[in-house]
Amino acid sequence: MRGKDSTFNRYDAAVYLQNEQDIKAYLEAVLEDGDPSMIGVALGNIARSRSVRQLARDAKMSRDSIHDVLSGQGNPSFATIAKLANVMRFWIELMQNSVRRPVER
Repeated sequence: MRGKDSTFNRYDAAVYLQNEQDIKAYLEAVLEDGDPSMIGVALGNIARSRSVRQLARDAKMSRDSIHDVLSGQGNPSFATIAKLANVMRFWIELMQNSVRRPVER
């Protein structure tokens, strides 16, 4: 196809999170991957699939703060992630892993 430029739409995971089963499978996959920086990103995608405005109200945070925390660019505290997860009706549970992974620094 000469002379035609290909254009691509930006991928947005939130568009594909259409029900609770989608959200559960997505979050499980992110957690299984083991990249801590992706947890905030995943919660952000889930929040955008629902209502960031309502999440901000329920968490008593500004929308800008929610976006900062869930963008993957910041370094939110565990307390903040736990608070947002709770408001979004998720439970954070730590379980012993039989395989010890090396700590990346």
